[in-house]
Order: sequence, then structure tokens, then C-alpha cells
Amino acid sequence: MFLTVLTFIIILGILVLVHELGHFLTARLFKVKAEEFGFGLPPRIAGWVKNDSGRWQKVKNNEADASYKKTIWSFNWLPIGGFVKIKGEDGEGETMPDSFSGKKIWQRFIILFAGALMNFMLCFLLLSIGFATGIPTMVDDTPAAGLNLKSEKIQIISVAADSPANRSGVQIGDVVKSVNNEPITSIKALQEKINQQKNQATEFVFLRGAEELNKTIKPEELKDAEGRAVIGVGLVKTAIVSYPWYQAIYEGAKNTIGLTVAIVEAFGKIIGDIFAHGKVAAEISGPIGIAVLTGQVVKLGFIYILQFTAMLSLNLAIINLLPIPGLDGGRILFLLFEKIKGRPLRQKYVGLVHQLGFFFLIALIILITYRDFNTYGASILGALKSVF
Repeated sequence: MFLTVLTFIIILGILVLVHELGHFLTARLFKVKAEEFGFGLPPRIAGWVKNDSGRWQKVKNNEADASYKKTIWSFNWLPIGGFVKIKGEDGEGETMPDSFSGKKIWQRFIILFAGALMNFMLCFLLLSIGFATGIPTMVDDTPAAGLNLKSEKIQIISVAADSPANRSGVQIGDVVKSVNNEPITSIKALQEKINQQKNQATEFVFLRGAEELNKTIKPEELKDAEGRAVIGVGLVKTAIVSYPWYQAIYEGAKNTIGLTVAIVEAFGKIIGDIFAHGKVAAEISGPIGIAVLTGQVVKLGFIYILQFTAMLSLNLAIINLLPIPGLDGGRILFLLFEKIKGRPLRQKYVGLVHQLGFFFLIALIILITYRDFNTYGASILGALKSVF
């Protein structure tokens, strides 16, 4: 439980800090003042700033950020991510040379887009590292020649509701090690073995991380022409695949682009369902759901954590670019309106729209968190009881 929470906080912290670093670096590139760069979220524990003589001095916790010429670097009480406070980001200071609002539209666009760009780059970097060192990948029973494969295994990717496997406690991510003491090395061999054991109690050995699980499952006969037996799971063969560094970079870029397209298509469907049917798709997870997924990934090992972090980074980038007020994408949308109109929009109304968008996002997060707690609450409370 502690390791799950710690890993979740570290992953979230890295993703948010990388995102905010993108805004910070491009703001400084265009000589926009960054009033504060915070590690964690307020309230502030302590902060430091360089004075006119170039020496670091401590900042009082109640002091305003704008009272200093340089950036305040702060540590804050909530250890989740971080933030950057940019001068003029709320529309003030249009005539000031170091204000965000005083910069050209293309410069403001780059500053706003840079956060998501850094998350795209982090995803690419992590996937490239993974492909170079060895990353879990789906392979055929007869993989292509030339691939460097290690740790081949048959892994569960889905468990049907009210199936023999589901009733036995089999989970997504479990690895099939053996059936009736016979090692399993291919999906075909496993399917043949299950067919032979139709309606018979069968001894399965699964691996869940480092844990070995023994389960007795009775394969059920399908009511079809072939009369096949099943336990109700979806299977893939996976292996740790590694590439030379130059090919790893290519694979990292290719997979980042491919995953981006897939996630954008999925978000399009999800948003369509929200507006068409007024419901949040089951595929969306909030903080609790992501924390539970983190716990499952931690059990699988470091390389899976690397993949998981890359996927979260990509999701964060795409979500932030959605044209919703309160997000970077919403702010970029207003830049487009400003360009079309030919003059700055009235900040009074722009600020109001962003506030409404922010409240909408908070309400959506609360709704998803409530649903996640209904789904995972019992297991979370059980884990807490085991700790305390």
C-alpha cells in the first residue's frame, strides 16, 4: 500500500513538473517573468529568490510573488506535482514587456503549448529507453527472425464477467505458468489443454508479479458448433523485446505517434458520449482509479512502471490540449478567437469562462472519483486495515 502511494505521487510529480517546466522555459525564452516555480502545491513551506546582488535569500511564506524581480523557487506542503506562476497569465499587464499578456499571439501560443509538448517528449523518451533496454511487447507464437526476445509468457488481458476465471479470482495481468503441472509456452498449447479438460477441475498456476498463485478452475463448454471449452479470459503472448539504440528511437517515435492517434480517437468517442448520453464512459479513471492501476503495475516491475508513466504522460498532454476552458487547449482556443477578431478579448469575460470551465472539470473529477470509490473502495479499505 505504501509503495503504491509513493509510486503514484512520484509519477504524478514527474509528469506535472515536466509539464510546468515546458511553460517555464518558453516563458523565459520570450522574456516573460515567471513569478514562482513551485515543487508541490501550496501552501508554501519555504521559498528562495535571488536578490539584486545575485545571492539567494529566503522568502517569507506570506510574501507576494510579484514583489521580487526574479523567480521564487518554493517547496510546498502538498507533494503532488508542481506549478509555475507566470506574470500576466490572467490578462493583466498588457503594456508590460515582461508580461504574458503583452506578448505576441504566436509567442503566447508556444508558451501554452510547451507544457503538452514536454509531456509528448517525455513519453517518447521513456518508450525509447524501454525499447533499448527491453520493453514488454505482444509477440506471435512464431515471432519474426532477428528480434531479441526474453521472458516470453502467456498473459491475461481480459477476464469475462461471471466466468470460471473470474469466479476463481484471476486478474488482468496474471501470467499462465502451468496447467496440471505442464508448463505453458504458447497460446495454442493452452487452448488445447483447456479443451482436453472440459468440465473437469483443472489445476492452474498463475504468476502475479513475484507471487505464485494456485487455482482450481473448471473449463466450461461453449454452446457452439465446435463445443470448445473456455475459462473466460483473453490471452496474448508477451516478451521483453529490445532493439539497438537507433531502432529504439524509431520505435519510440512510432509508438508515441500511434498511441496519440488511438488516444485522440478514444477521447473523441468519450466526449461524444458525455454530450450525447450525459454519461461518463467506464474507461475513464480518476485519481483513485489511476492509483489502483499504479498498484497493479508496481507488482509487475520497473519496466511496466516505465510504460505506464509514458502512457500517463501522453494522456496528460492530450487532455491539456482539449479545447475546454480552464485547460491549455481552452486558452489556445481564445488566442484563435483573438487572432480572428484582430484585438484582445475582454479579460473580464475570458476569465469568467475559464472559471466555469475549471468548475466543470472539478465536478467531472469528483463524479469520476465517486464512481472509482464505489468500484475500488472495498479493496482500498481492506488494504488500509491490513496496514493499520
